[in-house]
Amino acid sequence: MGKLIVSLSPHAHGTDTVERNMYGVIIALMPALLVSFYFFGLGSVVVTATSVAACVFFEWAISKFILKQERNTIMDGSAILTGLLLAFNLPSNLPIWIILIGALFAIGVAKMTFGGLGNNLFNPALVGRAALLVAFPAQMTTWPKVGQLGSYLDAETGATPLSIMKEAIKSGDASMLDQLPSSFELFIGNHPDGAGAMGEICALALLIGLAYMLWKKIITWHIPVSIIGTVFVFAGLLHLANPAYADPFTVILTGGLMLGAIFMATDYVTSPMTPKGQMIYGVAIGFLTVVIRNWGAYPEGMSFAILIMNAFTPLINNYVKPKRFGEVPAKN
Repeated sequence: MGKLIVSLSPHAHGTDTVERNMYGVIIALMPALLVSFYFFGLGSVVVTATSVAACVFFEWAISKFILKQERNTIMDGSAILTGLLLAFNLPSNLPIWIILIGALFAIGVAKMTFGGLGNNLFNPALVGRAALLVAFPAQMTTWPKVGQLGSYLDAETGATPLSIMKEAIKSGDASMLDQLPSSFELFIGNHPDGAGAMGEICALALLIGLAYMLWKKIITWHIPVSIIGTVFVFAGLLHLANPAYADPFTVILTGGLMLGAIFMATDYVTSPMTPKGQMIYGVAIGFLTVVIRNWGAYPEGMSFAILIMNAFTPLINNYVKPKRFGEVPAKN
């Protein structure tokens, strides 16, 4: 009979499992997914279905034929979640073959190369998006207008709020910002022109998902609040200094900021473990996002900011190690 080894008290019992948390996040994404179906129609359905199916297939194939793992991990929900988040970061008119390449990078390069869930250094969905943005910049920055429910590859495209904001900064012409939808329209997803990626369109739907995850204690408030608060402060200072920079409410409600702050930066594996570390991480992401958006080559900076800070997560964890239970502080 094997020995049962029990460590010293205190003991804590929790109901958290990988499956519970992964499927909890998937449920939280449903409002935003339904909104994307409503605004983008067929294109959203094709991109989402392709991305999810490809991520699940690649994880199964790599686990079985390359890593030779006995236990299959595709039912834990992590591959489905990666597929959904990858789709949320893509235009709704992206060709299927490009989506497959993105899924292969997300699962094969960013996740399974490091040993699978729990070992990856970077958020897999964002690695897939970044790889596609570098390899296919034209296709990845062509955004369909909303309301073309039956269109896919032939959808009419338009300028996104982020591209208008970028042009206003370059030209120094604050009047260009008059073309932007109001904050309320951005909040509910009413974009008359190009709306950006599928998961970016409606801040309200993303906040509903945030409320659900906080209620179920899937995530804590530290990362989303620190990111959004930091962006609000720095964007507000820039707007006060120069009206050509958009107001902070518009900055928060455009692009992938809400999606990234709520669903991407809060990834368990690639974010710090302690509340203090999460606040440091979130402030840095918010600051980098404002810097990249305003002075970088791309209008959007959220994805790159998160990936940069993913690399710093081990250092943050080391810097803010929690005190061991029963440890007596050293005397000077």
